[in-house]
Amino acid sequence: VNLKKPQFTSGRLFELEEAEGGFDQFTRSYKTFGVQRQPDNSLFFKEWAPAAEALFLTGDFNGWDKFSHPYTKKDFGKWELILPPKHDKSPAVDHHTKLKVVVHTKEGERLYRISPWAKYVNREEKSVIYDWVHWDPPQPYNVIHPRPAKPTSLRIYEAHVGIASPEGKIASYTNFTNNVLPRIKDLGYNCIQLMAVMEHAYYASFGYQITSFFAASSRYGTPDELKELIDVAHSMGIVVLLDVVHSHASKNTEDGLNHFDGSNSCYFHSPPRGEHKLWDSRLFNYSSWEVLRFLLSNLRWWMEEYRFDGFRFDGVTSMLYHHHGIGSGFSGDYSEYFGLQVDEDSLVYLMLANHILHTLYPDCITVAEDVSGMPALCRPVEEGGLGFDYRLAMAIPDKWIQILKELKDEDWNIGNITHTLTNRRYGEKCIAYAESHDQALVGDKTLAFWLMDKEMYTNMSSLIPMNPIINRGIQLHKMIRLITHGLGGEGYLNFIGNEFGHPEWLDFPREGNNQSYHYARRQFNLVDMDHLRYCQLYAFDRDMNRTEDKYGWLAAPPAYVSAKHEEDKVIVFDRANVVFIFNFHPNKSFQGYRVGVEVPGKYKIKLDSDMVQYGGHGRLDHGTEFFTEAQPFNGPCILNDCRVLLLMDTIVPQCNAHM
Repeated sequence: VNLKKPQFTSGRLFELEEAEGGFDQFTRSYKTFGVQRQPDNSLFFKEWAPAAEALFLTGDFNGWDKFSHPYTKKDFGKWELILPPKHDKSPAVDHHTKLKVVVHTKEGERLYRISPWAKYVNREEKSVIYDWVHWDPPQPYNVIHPRPAKPTSLRIYEAHVGIASPEGKIASYTNFTNNVLPRIKDLGYNCIQLMAVMEHAYYASFGYQITSFFAASSRYGTPDELKELIDVAHSMGIVVLLDVVHSHASKNTEDGLNHFDGSNSCYFHSPPRGEHKLWDSRLFNYSSWEVLRFLLSNLRWWMEEYRFDGFRFDGVTSMLYHHHGIGSGFSGDYSEYFGLQVDEDSLVYLMLANHILHTLYPDCITVAEDVSGMPALCRPVEEGGLGFDYRLAMAIPDKWIQILKELKDEDWNIGNITHTLTNRRYGEKCIAYAESHDQALVGDKTLAFWLMDKEMYTNMSSLIPMNPIINRGIQLHKMIRLITHGLGGEGYLNFIGNEFGHPEWLDFPREGNNQSYHYARRQFNLVDMDHLRYCQLYAFDRDMNRTEDKYGWLAAPPAYVSAKHEEDKVIVFDRANVVFIFNFHPNKSFQGYRVGVEVPGKYKIKLDSDMVQYGGHGRLDHGTEFFTEAQPFNGPCILNDCRVLLLMDTIVPQCNAHM
């Protein structure tokens, strides 16, 4: 491990060096807190509960005796307990048996808690509360495959294990490994972003109300089955990111962090600062030494134990500002980013997290979910930035939804679309996406359903002619994705199922829908039916990714847009020596259409959304060769030699894209 001195001054790093021997040891605190089996099979228990009067351990091992095994109080609010091995030298607590921490408060209350460091929690079928289950398997999973190299072009498949099946139930890690990973590999994605892995008691929270930060969700299977999923992904050359939630925590007390030691603070700020009004959740105290230990060790745990390759940090906007982004429009004025409204404790935590992760794991990938546009979010910590590799381009999906909701096809503003796709800070990499899980949630719809709505129920068969709604929807679905892929960022993201135009929306079982799983699933069976047009959208998404893999436009500098013609509804741009040509006109095709290009020579079509296998009409001759001519184009040419590509022997059909 490369533990060079950091190239910037940080009081926190200096303090870690002085008090803990450096961040390497500090971030391995998951090896000393919670429960640890020692070489002689004794068990060492350690907790931080500064407001507690006394701590006891109870569980199956002692017949749930609440007083027989007290912890010893140590300095700085820490408590320790050692359980010697049994007479047969086996550990005193058996694998897969239940435990509880009994907290006695200064007010005389007796509370039953799960260790914040619990590595596995489970819930009885008819119970609401999760239990701490001791996880120490006699034959743990052994990793087979090395981590893949960090991709230069990041093509992310955002996925949720529980919905990754056509069946109306919670799907498993094993199902994902066997049935979904091969699809992701075939589609050409080289990165998976796994949602809802950190344990969350409420399934319908989509994994964003975390109750146990070190536990992989047991509703999908065992920790070893998740390790196998990641290991198999690595064997396919796919890196895996964890959707990590360090922006807030569930308010649950019996199976969460809230009121762990009986106080209203501990891991969190006291109210009102420690509560998020809109999310009804608790907010961490990032200035606390032990909170930093907990959260930074949590990142290290997922990297070391499960071999994730990085993180998508959720709720970064909420972390960065005392107002949490509530009621803030963020016009881009610098006064919105530099002032007393910025939560410096959170900002320093994110800088620490990124510095430590990238120092210990040079190929680690971190992505920020920030809607505010904080400057230098994705610049190195050494430059004074926050150190993220990428930020999510969150304005792009909002723009597509707005267009489809509010505008007729002939009213699309080509300049505004181009501006939204290119409006990002130079030198800060963005993940572009047409839609993610946010757009699919109940109350909204997938892009395919916005485009085709109820027609998808009856008119997606390729055995019958396309009606105008299906025709328009299929063509625009492909074009929206390709232009977002090519123009919108330095990475691309797709949410599970949307690559083939998944219909309807996403809704988890809850009281409001009679606990139904009907919308909490992904209907991969639709793709497997050759007579349905879903397989055509799937094929285009696959070939779009494979074409990017060949030419590498995501890793290239930003595109040069040479045309954004409002009347023709045409957008043309160059990137990575590839020319992208989009005709968004609803009813007009063009023949002999001139476009400007940067590189002279002969051009051929490499990807065409109008191909029959993609649900198009096959109007372009792929044998045609296109030659450049040196002449001025679109006004004065400031270059020495301006080239023009003349599409002489073909047409650019309406609602079509090719390159």
